[in-house]
Amino acid sequence: MAYFPEGMPAPSPNFDDREFWRHCDDRELRFQCCAACGNARHPPSPVCPKCRSLQAKWQAVQGEGKVFSFTVIHHASHEAVKPNLPYVVAVVTFDDLPGVRLVSNVTDIPPSAVHIGMRVKLWWDEISDGHCLPRFRASGPKNER
Repeated sequence: MAYFPEGMPAPSPNFDDREFWRHCDDRELRFQCCAACGNARHPPSPVCPKCRSLQAKWQAVQGEGKVFSFTVIHHASHEAVKPNLPYVVAVVTFDDLPGVRLVSNVTDIPPSAVHIGMRVKLWWDEISDGHCLPRFRASGPKNER
């Protein structure tokens, strides 16, 4: 069952990020990296902001990391999420690809228990038509404040 109820808008991939979403549908979390200098970036872009190269590759991550920042949403931006209030939107960093950050949700934990530096692990949320979204859960005993 999806984290948010049916009726939530799904991502609308564009030219730059369609590869990211294709990997997500395959349940692989991959980020764009410059093939010339190795700089990792998200969201994807056609040009490396560090060296200006047009060459890119996609690097997989294991999906373990930390909450870099977060907010608790108390007011619905879409009618479909009203039953899920409050929920957490977090910026997650990854152990195996420093510098990359992803905006997602931390689930299965009370919003009051989420904190900066909290260890999280990826899970795949299957939404409509077989599309998958990366979400995160608390992981491990290192989550004490």
